[in-house]
Amino acid sequence: MSNKVNPKTKNSRKKREFKLRYSFLTLVLLACLAHVGVSAFYNISKTINYQGKIRKMDQLKNKAAQDNIKLKEELDNFNSLESLEAIARNNLKMAGEDEVLVIINKKIEPKTQEEQQPPQQVHTKKLPVKKGFEGKR
Repeated sequence: MSNKVNPKTKNSRKKREFKLRYSFLTLVLLACLAHVGVSAFYNISKTINYQGKIRKMDQLKNKAAQDNIKLKEELDNFNSLESLEAIARNNLKMAGEDEVLVIINKKIEPKTQEEQQPPQQVHTKKLPVKKGFEGKR
């Protein structure tokens, strides 16, 4: 027998190693592509989520700005002379320099006995009795 390796077997062995290497590299490439795809999907969903949050915060900011403008107007109106005068007249029962304040009290009529004490009501409720249960009397 000869020690020489048949060139056909040597060639087929190289082809098999070549196929094995490229199969492994193909699997690694597919794993990398899957990772890139999942990462891209995750980043896109995060971006959409953040855009929604940004819109919501912008709406809150605009509403707060409108409320701030309204409150500034109310503060300016409150500090005006007419506003202070209206508060003094209505809440503090004050009058102007050339005015006379007249307060009319309404006569409070005494309540009758029936109005003073509300009628007492008795509430009764009939409870259901289970079949087959006879209470001892």
